[in-house]
Amino acid sequence: QVQLAESGGGLVQSGGSLRLSCVATGSISSIKSMGWHRQAPGKERELVATISNGGVRYVTDSLKGRFSISRDNTRSTVFLHMNSLKPEDTAEYVCNAHTEVVVNVEGARVERDYWGQGTQVTVAS
Repeated sequence: QVQLAESGGGLVQSGGSLRLSCVATGSISSIKSMGWHRQAPGKERELVATISNGGVRYVTDSLKGRFSISRDNTRSTVFLHMNSLKPEDTAEYVCNAHTEVVVNVEGARVERDYWGQGTQVTVAS
């Protein structure tokens, strides 16, 4: 089991910056990657950024140059750095952890995704 707790959301003016944090607790050793998704009202959830255990980072193309992802040395906390925010970035931002666990001696693995409660980001024009 992995628990995720996000923080850092809030109200910001257009052009401003925010840094979101996501702290993972529980079976941290099972985490293969962590990331952020967002969901705006009336829209589907979309992937924002991910970072793997090996440090490989991905940011969705439309957000490159404004958003970036990082993590702390313990690999239990990931950050989403958001710059030059626009009103269309307004959404609930949700942290995700993708885990993999070996379940038997043959090496069979079970993958599972965990989600945080989300943190609201509102960008005022």
